[in-house]
Amino acid sequence: MENRKQEIRAVKDKHVKIDIMPGHFATNHSHVNYCVDMTQIKTQHKMAKRSAKILADMFSSTHIDTIVCLEGTEILGAFLADTLSENGINSGTDIFILTPELNANNQMIFRDNTQCYIWGKQVLLLISSVSTGKTINRLSECIQYYTGHLTGIGSIFSAVSKVNGTPINSIFTTVELPGYTTYYTSECPMCKSGQKVDALVNSYGYSKI
Repeated sequence: MENRKQEIRAVKDKHVKIDIMPGHFATNHSHVNYCVDMTQIKTQHKMAKRSAKILADMFSSTHIDTIVCLEGTEILGAFLADTLSENGINSGTDIFILTPELNANNQMIFRDNTQCYIWGKQVLLLISSVSTGKTINRLSECIQYYTGHLTGIGSIFSAVSKVNGTPINSIFTTVELPGYTTYYTSECPMCKSGQKVDALVNSYGYSKI
């Protein structure tokens, strides 16, 4: 599978890159025809810092109190907060960085000691990848429950331009991956044609079958 790997570089910074592998992959919510590997952006501090600069330019005029990080984007979120606080509308501010917890019922929650960073705050959601928007819907409901205001969505890669009317600002889109397609499991043409699933994919990476 790895011999199909291709490297894609960001339009706004050629030092920022992701790897993609064509094939048949199953996520928690759908089947996709590309595995998008964002490991380097999420783990290498230099690339995370460059990636944060790209995202910060998209949110320089957006008031942000708190960044809620999903899918291993905490390092990217820290650099994003630092960059946003250097100039623009958030210049000089101290931006909070949180990750929600999953309870026994698989619901996203914030504990009592962190809820104050959501109550009435302007919240930016940072996520690694968006294919269907279901995860964003879950977190949006969570933020609303704690009276936070979802002021923006940032991602490394997104196959959709908005979720529930909120635009998604992404480093990589289907412009860079024009053939990327997502399917409901029951409607997947690769399954119907008998093409085996290459790997299971989630925010941690992939596991070959």
